[in-house]
Amino acid sequence: MELSSLESNFWAVAPGVIGAVGLLFSAFFYFRVKSLPEGDATMNRIAGYIREGAMAFLVREYKVLAIYCAAVAVIIGLTLGGLASGSFVLGAFLSLLAGYIGMKAATYANVRTAQAARTGSKPNALLVALDGGAVMGLAVAGLGLIGMGGVYYAFKGNAHLAPILHSFAVGASSIALFARVGGGIYTKAADVGSDIAGKVIENIPEDDPRNPGVIADNVGDNVGDVAGMGADIYESMVAALVAAMAIALTANASELSRLVVDPSATGAARVAGVVLPLVLSAVGLVVSLLSIFIARALKAMNPAQVLRSALIMPPVILVGLSYVMMNVFGLSQNITIALAAGAFGGAIIGLVTDYYTSSTPVQRIAEASITGAGTNLIRGLAVGMESVGISMATIALVAYIADRALGLYGIAMAAVGMLGGTAVVMTVDAYGPISDNAGGISEMSGLGPEVRAITDELDAVGNTTAAIGKGFAIGSATLTVIALFSAFNLEVNHTRLAAGLPEMSLLLTNPNVIVGMLLGSILPFLVGASTMLAVGRAAGAIVEEIGRQFREIPGLMELKADPDPKKIVDIATKSALREMIFPGLVAIVAPPLVGYVLGPSALAGLLAGALVVGATMALYMANAGGAWDNAKKYIEKGKLPGHAKGSQVHKAAVVGDMVGDPFKDTSGPGVAILIKVMSVVSLLVASLIALR
Repeated sequence: MELSSLESNFWAVAPGVIGAVGLLFSAFFYFRVKSLPEGDATMNRIAGYIREGAMAFLVREYKVLAIYCAAVAVIIGLTLGGLASGSFVLGAFLSLLAGYIGMKAATYANVRTAQAARTGSKPNALLVALDGGAVMGLAVAGLGLIGMGGVYYAFKGNAHLAPILHSFAVGASSIALFARVGGGIYTKAADVGSDIAGKVIENIPEDDPRNPGVIADNVGDNVGDVAGMGADIYESMVAALVAAMAIALTANASELSRLVVDPSATGAARVAGVVLPLVLSAVGLVVSLLSIFIARALKAMNPAQVLRSALIMPPVILVGLSYVMMNVFGLSQNITIALAAGAFGGAIIGLVTDYYTSSTPVQRIAEASITGAGTNLIRGLAVGMESVGISMATIALVAYIADRALGLYGIAMAAVGMLGGTAVVMTVDAYGPISDNAGGISEMSGLGPEVRAITDELDAVGNTTAAIGKGFAIGSATLTVIALFSAFNLEVNHTRLAAGLPEMSLLLTNPNVIVGMLLGSILPFLVGASTMLAVGRAAGAIVEEIGRQFREIPGLMELKADPDPKKIVDIATKSALREMIFPGLVAIVAPPLVGYVLGPSALAGLLAGALVVGATMALYMANAGGAWDNAKKYIEKGKLPGHAKGSQVHKAAVVGDMVGDPFKDTSGPGVAILIKVMSVVSLLVASLIALR
């Protein structure tokens, strides 16, 4: 097969077609889950409350985001044209759709997972939760390919292809920020508030049916860890693709010549550079689908081994297939090297995350709880800080190898390689909250300790795999931002050279660059602080409302009356929608503001400062939070002799977990998305501020 064949319509259409196949399998798993037994009336009533609360939050959130989308679409239309505006709306819509599909499936899968555990079958319970997660995973990857593939096919001959692609990424990215931060604030406010009022103040078990915050907590698992995380992973995939395609569109001929075996085929190399990320991501979806079916077939094995294997397998297989494809198309194997660097780098980051959130460091945090909450917090903070070292060094090594192999384009392809298993990463991530919800439904329905033992084991595995998923997401985000930063520089210099101006100076002797870096280093702290404060404020209001219900509803504590969970859901919803505005504005407004006022070199500095601080902060928060959570569960499983669940040591670990919850599920992910949104917004406005 010739290199020129990549210019054919077949390769432009293929990614969208494979994305559609992914959606069909997503629908297959959705209807399979819905066909399974739902359990008794009590289980269905509780699951109905969770489903109702989750959908109510999503509808209210989407109304707010619709206003945002309309306003931004008008601005983009006035500055970059109607096609770019329409592309922005499409990117935003598909991001919202991915979250909706996944959450709908998760709220059906939770009660069916509990019912499977009720029959005493751990393998079947694992299978139901995995199938529910697969709906989300395949929808995210499928919609990403349909959107990006469709936009490329429709406008591949258009002179304005670059801003159209950039606008699509801005739509996906900004929605992901709002969805992840809003959902994260909701879920952690409900979780922390419920834990303080129930486990700490009243000394009642987790998921106790007397606690009105339990329903809101379970709702939060879906709006934050399913819909929010789905939008996050969808955006990561889109941003990685756009970064690679943008570099291929603007790089000079000598840079692109490294893609091909025959250096004279530079013209075809540019087309190959644009199409290849889409084609490889489509292959990654096929591999992920096979991995999901392999994981299903291994349901009788240890759940942790099954899910870890499912996460690691797709990127590795993708590298092998890439080697074959490069030979077939006459492309350089340097592409495979860059792809492999990202794939294996992602696996290393996943293993490092796994170690720090499920191994010896977790045990040390649990042991530190013996002397109180203070030492628990100190140890957890130290674990989070220490965990950053190997992961960031791995990302740096991946970037170095990819750059040596293929230049700036290689770094973007490393990010594509790291996200080669997007569908599986999201499948395993969504599995976690489904299992968690199943445990909550089991406890509130009074199904007995033997059922809760199964759901607790599945949930514990889900916590670890969710942490691995966050490591993948943050690692790929960092590589993607480096690639987007490079694409921004290329776009600015392309515009400046066309206007007869010198290239942008990025030397540290340029005061604008220094000022931009300092301003950029502030933004992750602002977003981290605002989201932590938002969780704290909302959790405080929830604690007060739960306390009021405990005091004022006669017979509630004696199980003779029902709580009023709708009040808690309403508090969490209003707080999340109000508090998500500031982080979103920071990410969207800061780049064009700095670019217009101080110029493109200051904006480049802003991106660099935010990248360095934001990437390390996001990893630190995610890993510390995961370690605190599993240290609490370590004690609850009786692994710390003499310190059972409900003891003072356990309560100290609960305090650590309450700090870690917003760390890992709100602030950390929010900061990771912040740096991506800033980068794609900067890329979008690059041509507009290049001459300033």
